[in-house]
Amino acid sequence: MSKLIINSYQDFESYVGQELGTSDYLKITQDRINKFAEATSDHQWIHVDVERAKKESPFKNTIAHGYLMVSILPYLWDQIIEVNNIKMLINYGIEKLKFNQPVIVGDEVRVRVKLASLVNLRGIAKAELKVVLEIKDSPKNALEETVIFLYHFIN
Repeated sequence: MSKLIINSYQDFESYVGQELGTSDYLKITQDRINKFAEATSDHQWIHVDVERAKKESPFKNTIAHGYLMVSILPYLWDQIIEVNNIKMLINYGIEKLKFNQPVIVGDEVRVRVKLASLVNLRGIAKAELKVVLEIKDSPKNALEETVIFLYHFIN
């Protein structure tokens, strides 16, 4: 898969309203879930207690933290796009975040991204991205959201 290359605000602007791409799949392992639990101090049994989840969870296995799924989006986004000639990239916000379906340990997820809008704020590109996190072989998405990034282009 080749990345979309953006070298300027004008390059970016030409993609408004278009799908920018889809990442590769990433397998969600128990190790990744446990490390996220450790980093966030969220050790709820539905995420980390494999034996209890097999017995008591309606999913019959552990599930990933919803915010773990949000946290992997920059990694997956980086597979889709390369933005050059910037001083920095800032995470500005998330709007309309909706968790549609849990990601069960062993599931594979990927991100599909559309550039909803781009606004020039005196040399800073405010990009609103419609993001869908898909679960392989599932008719339902894990999550949908609008992610807002600020790209500080070099003048």
